[in-house]
Amino acid sequence: MDVGHDRRHPFASHQGGRIGGARWPARTQRLLETSYTLCVEGLQEPLRRCLGEFEKQLFALAERAHNAAVQQDCFASRQRVLQDRAAFSQRFMERLGASFDQVGQSDAPQAEPARELKPWQSLELVDPGEQEVSMTLDQLGARGEVRHSSALHELGYRLAVLIAAPPLEGPALPIGPYALAQICHAASAELELPLKHQLLLLQHFDQWVIQPLGPLYDNINAQFKADGILPQLRSIQIPRHIGKRSRPAASTSEAAEAGNEPATAATPAGNAGGAHASGAPIEVLESLRDLLAQQRAGQSGLAGSSSARAASEDELQSALGALQQHLAQVTDQASRELRSAARLREELVAQLNFGKPSGAPRTQLSDEQGDTVELVARLFEQLGHQLQQGGNASNLLTDLQLPVLRMAVADHGFFEKREHPARRLLDTVTAAANDWLDGSDDESNRPLANKLEQLVSRANQEPPSAGLYTTLLADIEHHLALLTRKAQAAERRHVEAAQGRERLDQARRRAGELMAERFAQSPPRGLLRALLDRAWSDVLALTLLRHGEESSAFNAQLKITDQLLGRLPVNDRLALQTEVENGLQQIGMHAEEAVQVAQRLLGAGTPDPSVELPSATDLALRLKQHQRLGEQQSGHERAASPLATPPVPAAAATPRKSAAAQDRPVPAAATAAASPAAVAAPKAAAVDPRERRIEQHLKELPFGSWFEFIDPASGQISRRKLAWYSPMSGRCLLVSRRGQRGEEMSLAQLAHEVASGRVCEVPAQPETLLDRAWRSLTGSLRQPADPRRPSTPEIARR
Repeated sequence: MDVGHDRRHPFASHQGGRIGGARWPARTQRLLETSYTLCVEGLQEPLRRCLGEFEKQLFALAERAHNAAVQQDCFASRQRVLQDRAAFSQRFMERLGASFDQVGQSDAPQAEPARELKPWQSLELVDPGEQEVSMTLDQLGARGEVRHSSALHELGYRLAVLIAAPPLEGPALPIGPYALAQICHAASAELELPLKHQLLLLQHFDQWVIQPLGPLYDNINAQFKADGILPQLRSIQIPRHIGKRSRPAASTSEAAEAGNEPATAATPAGNAGGAHASGAPIEVLESLRDLLAQQRAGQSGLAGSSSARAASEDELQSALGALQQHLAQVTDQASRELRSAARLREELVAQLNFGKPSGAPRTQLSDEQGDTVELVARLFEQLGHQLQQGGNASNLLTDLQLPVLRMAVADHGFFEKREHPARRLLDTVTAAANDWLDGSDDESNRPLANKLEQLVSRANQEPPSAGLYTTLLADIEHHLALLTRKAQAAERRHVEAAQGRERLDQARRRAGELMAERFAQSPPRGLLRALLDRAWSDVLALTLLRHGEESSAFNAQLKITDQLLGRLPVNDRLALQTEVENGLQQIGMHAEEAVQVAQRLLGAGTPDPSVELPSATDLALRLKQHQRLGEQQSGHERAASPLATPPVPAAAATPRKSAAAQDRPVPAAATAAASPAAVAAPKAAAVDPRERRIEQHLKELPFGSWFEFIDPASGQISRRKLAWYSPMSGRCLLVSRRGQRGEEMSLAQLAHEVASGRVCEVPAQPETLLDRAWRSLTGSLRQPADPRRPSTPEIARR
């Protein structure tokens, strides 16, 4: 009897805590705690996977965002998930413990208040967001109840017997889909996600946690049965009557095509070797075999001898291992030929019969083994068609074929389970090589290329097992996560720098307009004009960028400008000289040079006769050097906010005169209008209508859209991502997969390149490479065979 236990505190950890306090008998208490322990152990990994996939989806949404605000929301939600994932899991387990703690009494607190309220007193406006979340939670619970109906039926009755209550179902079942969905929503409240991201998290929770709950429910039911809780209870399933064989084959082939879990229909009896000895159905594999048999019906295939013996699994694995060693020693061309479906079958048969006397019975592949070999070979062929040309993925894909084939032969779950480690490793390695490696010997490609080669080499050398592929998958996912984070950080730096330069250009343009207005009323001459035109306009732009046009600091700089132009009286020339020196130093000019320029300009004070003041030409040349230095530095610095803007290079936004021509008067209108937008204005009139339509389409593309740049000389293709573009100036930022800055151009120039065929847009692919390969494989198997075509072995030889 737990006298000192606080029953108000739910059981937060499966070690050292109790459920329900002293409310339950010892046996009930023990079984509830055991059930909770099984839940904690069984839900840790699905929760981790759910949050990991949710974080990846948020980054993908940020890449495809149509504007910066949506992109920033995705990045902010992703950051909160990364920082709070451990606390989220802890909150989830604590609330799950509270659900166990309150089992059997969830309905009591809600019944009494409902009787006290009149109908009109309980009416209230429903928030649309809350309503949508509530509907989503109900849908998740309903789908989970249908998916795990048998196990939940038994579990509800056993828990009811355990706590002496009516059968538990729906939200009353503490580990049912309804309760778990509510717990997930409550645990995610502290993440403060937007509504769209809350719904997305619930979708991932359904996919990665609720859908795989079957084994957990079976374990808890088995624990109850072992302890004598309704050991003879059986849920009665309603049989499904299937009329034709072709219907389940078509439906399950679609499941194979999409890479989903196998269907629950029974395996047709007409397929020999279609099921394991345990009677478990192999729906996806059987469906693919049916399609393969239908395609072969019109062809003259090679039938094995009736006296031949089918190879055992160990013999086939030994033959595959020997073939691996053989392929490692032949040339690339011969290796590619031997990996085709027909030649692979022939080589395996040759390996199975190697060293046997001529009169000994031959060993052949069974029908299931032969179909598995052909299906895997065709899958790799379809994967090869999905890869971009000239990359490193083709070689890695070739080297992975036999290890994956050995795994598929040993474990038919390769066809059935989308999350099979071998399938995930194949998809991850192929996508990484296809997306990150471009076939060049660039130094940045070598670490990833070496890592992928090590993984493929280890897969070839070690016996196939789920543990091996799980280890390899974790290794490459960790490496890719590091690369992705580096690429994201580099891309964010470039985007923020581009946004900072855009704000700087806008500030310069506005400063130029204000300066042009004053030049029109009070035209300056000589060094004063050079100073105002070359340097002081950048001082105005920097102050405008940092403080805003309505700020007192910017008004003070305008007042200094008017004093220099003679529009306002100068009461203290020394104070004015000091202000000019400070302004010039803000844009990167050395203190000594700023003093010389101010003294030369204002003539304030008595300069030292031993110090020779530089000429106007000398000062202009020095100023131009500072401009170049500032431009180089600004390309590497971040401009995250107006308060953290780096020193502004002097007047890089407008074309300037040479030092030799600086004394000639410059029209104020030309200074104000000499901006990138004004320079490009005459060209806009001659834009081709097709280019204009393409440019309009480019403006509607979300951030993260990909383009392929084709080198006309070498034909090499390089991919660039549209990371950012300015709606005002049309300037766009293109980056590589690693976040490195690519070509600099405007949207108009990009539209011209697209129209000329040197650049093409890469359409977004909602499916992975492996999913598209499965779909293509199923589509090719559905095509009717041409009776005029030669047999499959002859096709493969060609």
